[in-house]
Amino acid sequence: MADVVSIELLLDPATEERVRDDWRCLADAGLSSLAAHTSPSNRPHVTLLVRAALPPVDFAAAVRMLPVSIELAEPVVFAHGDRGVLAWRVAVTDAVTALHEAVHSAVPTGADVDAPHTKPGEWTPHVTLARRLRLDRLDEARSLLGPPLAGAGVALRRWDAAEKRVTDIGGAAG
Repeated sequence: MADVVSIELLLDPATEERVRDDWRCLADAGLSSLAAHTSPSNRPHVTLLVRAALPPVDFAAAVRMLPVSIELAEPVVFAHGDRGVLAWRVAVTDAVTALHEAVHSAVPTGADVDAPHTKPGEWTPHVTLARRLRLDRLDEARSLLGPPLAGAGVALRRWDAAEKRVTDIGGAAG
């Protein structure tokens, strides 16, 4: 699923800046980091839904749920071979789960076309810090991160990878 459409939850300014600080610390240590991706569309976020295609959808019910409290609970790794994705795990709360369900309820049926990591029941909410991090440097990377943090998800956006276009859906500017 390279050319995908995703629905993403953006973070409040203080939480976004904290994640960007983590990105910078990793990059300054010579580690993999999303700081290396300098496109203006690259923002810390929680991915709620990913599909190969998605028609225009009314997400008003989900937007009305914002802001939603989130907690960057602890670093997690999604390993593959000798590398992995390093991320902050977002604590699963009733509010976070309800927002995820509202986004999925708004889209046409077709959970079979959702990316597995965003399907209800399979979703692990997280904020990515690094991709392709060498696992032999994982302890070093974890030691550079700030402590867990409480914040908020404040806005939704749509990312269309094929068109390289971001569309604001609603919520605070973030």
